[in-house]
Amino acid sequence: MTMSDFSEQLTKPVTEDEQVETSVSSGTGMHFPWLQKQLETVVTGGKKKKDFAQTTSACLEFIQEALLRHQWQRAAEYMHSYLQTLEDSDSYKRQTAPEVIWKLGSEILFYHPKSNVETFNTFADRMKNIGVLNYLKISLQHALYLLHHGMFEDADRNLSQAETWRYGEKSSSQEVLINLVQAYKGLLQYYTWSKKKMELSEFDEDDYAYTSKSQNMLSQSCKTSVNICALIKVPGVWDPFVKSYVEMLEFYGDQDGARNVLTNYAYDEKFPSNPNAHIYLYDFLKREKAPRAKLISVLKILHEIVPSHKLMLEFHMLLRKSEKEEHRKLGLGVLFGVLDFAGCTKNKTAWRYLAKYLKLMLMESHTVWVQEEWNSRKNWWPAFHFSSFWAKTDWKEDTALAFEKAYVAGILLGKGCRYFRYILKQDHQILKKKIKRMKKSVKKYSIVNPGV
Repeated sequence: MTMSDFSEQLTKPVTEDEQVETSVSSGTGMHFPWLQKQLETVVTGGKKKKDFAQTTSACLEFIQEALLRHQWQRAAEYMHSYLQTLEDSDSYKRQTAPEVIWKLGSEILFYHPKSNVETFNTFADRMKNIGVLNYLKISLQHALYLLHHGMFEDADRNLSQAETWRYGEKSSSQEVLINLVQAYKGLLQYYTWSKKKMELSEFDEDDYAYTSKSQNMLSQSCKTSVNICALIKVPGVWDPFVKSYVEMLEFYGDQDGARNVLTNYAYDEKFPSNPNAHIYLYDFLKREKAPRAKLISVLKILHEIVPSHKLMLEFHMLLRKSEKEEHRKLGLGVLFGVLDFAGCTKNKTAWRYLAKYLKLMLMESHTVWVQEEWNSRKNWWPAFHFSSFWAKTDWKEDTALAFEKAYVAGILLGKGCRYFRYILKQDHQILKKKIKRMKKSVKKYSIVNPGV
């Protein structure tokens, strides 16, 4: 097996300068003058490796180095020589060679400027026949390559062939890969279903065309469901598959089915911790107009996993409206938790919510709650949020943000805080009255020397 197509498509013409040099044969009729110098540097036991078959490890290193440097042409030339590992006398190397060749070759063909879909297809088909143990992996990756190039029908045909493929006794690894193949085929079917759904919106519900297309979509969704449903029962992260499946269930009015899928995906202990699982469940419950307590229970878990998630501000508002004291206390911690992260320091909404909630908590005599949150942050928040540098920067970039931060700084650090003092001194016609009111409020509610 020489895979001459690989070299014929990708090797560059030899220059006159290269022709003068001593050349090395790859064993497939191709000569690489520059390879002789590289191979002569490989020494074992003080002797130069004369047999080219013994230099495959060095050749592999050259390929890897070329890939790291994005030297696709050079990598392709080395790859052509490395193919002889398929005939290695070492049985282990001979067995592992197909997977290594596929991984390296597909990487080269994906980026090589002279590569095209036809070349990739030829390479993939030949590798499937050589590395039968890797048939499913290669088929799946081949299909993804075709999807990347918008060739949906070819990808579907490729997956259909892989779906019926069997080799020896069905192993657990084969079963997982077959499930993946079936699931991606389901996604392709979902894509077709989704297109028909968009077309359906153009018809009146009383039209015959609407009924006909709707029935066609129902048939398509059944095929998709069979493929995807089997996969999402296996513990793992199946976000796109779950979303597609739930959308179809909701479209046909199976709310209970959709809820069960999402609940299982989020709460089954066999599945890995996954923030998206709780986000999908929360969004579904919102569409269902579920009780506030149910929404809070879902976002509470998301808060434990990703305390800086954008939904935390929504979580705060739900907690704030709750009549339970533990929820209202948690609402304060949620806001502090969001602003602990560097990516949220410019979140004006979070600062506005915190400024208002701090005042509310202090008005309701929950000073202890505020102190508890502040004690774990008082050693690093001042430099992180409330330095003179940030006061000048924030005021210059966003005066509204600076105002909200100044109020929080004044409440937590008192009127002597540099950030608070800097904003207080600024002459801003629109914010002038608000700054004056802020000064009075800080004097009244600051947890530092209150009432002074």
